[in-house]
Amino acid sequence: MSRRLVLGVLILLVAACSSRPPDDADYVKTLTAERAKKDAALRASGDPIPFADHDKFLPLAYYPIDPAFAVPAAFNEDPPSARPQVEMQTSTNDRRLMERIGTLAFTLQGRQLRLSAFREVGDTTDRLFVPFTDLTTGKETYKAGRYLDIPRSPTGLYVVDFNRAFNPFCAYSSNYDCPYPPKENRLPVAVTAGEKSSRR
Repeated sequence: MSRRLVLGVLILLVAACSSRPPDDADYVKTLTAERAKKDAALRASGDPIPFADHDKFLPLAYYPIDPAFAVPAAFNEDPPSARPQVEMQTSTNDRRLMERIGTLAFTLQGRQLRLSAFREVGDTTDRLFVPFTDLTTGKETYKAGRYLDIPRSPTGLYVVDFNRAFNPFCAYSSNYDCPYPPKENRLPVAVTAGEKSSRR
């Protein structure tokens, strides 16, 4: 499977993040339904989780939904003519050439934090790919980090919703080549939200 197709599948399986913080009781209900829909889609397919491993990984394991982990963010966009290119190491010891689109600045657990947003060089998808690690990485969450997939906002207002953080497909199968989060996206806090490592 091509790298772009892998990212495309991720986008289809992961619900789009809102550009507005959750502000009503429907948030938990909506996100719970999204997770059930993703589990159903994965169970119907042997890819990325092989049928033989369904009982090992499904249903996917998550932290409890916590609206406090969906925080407003300011997006500082890099000029298109001056976007730095970054080589990210991947799970197959390859290198993936990405361009940094900009940085998301937000406050979480009383700390001012930043995450860089990327797009693969040559990709025209209008989304922000945000790989990250945190203090749960390798303990309660996948050892190589997790991803956020955030649609571009026409208003310039964003929400970083860690309840929608998900594992790369290489967490389930060695057939996938997944970029590792760069050093600049190592968060010094425990993000106890989103997908966890398998509960089994």
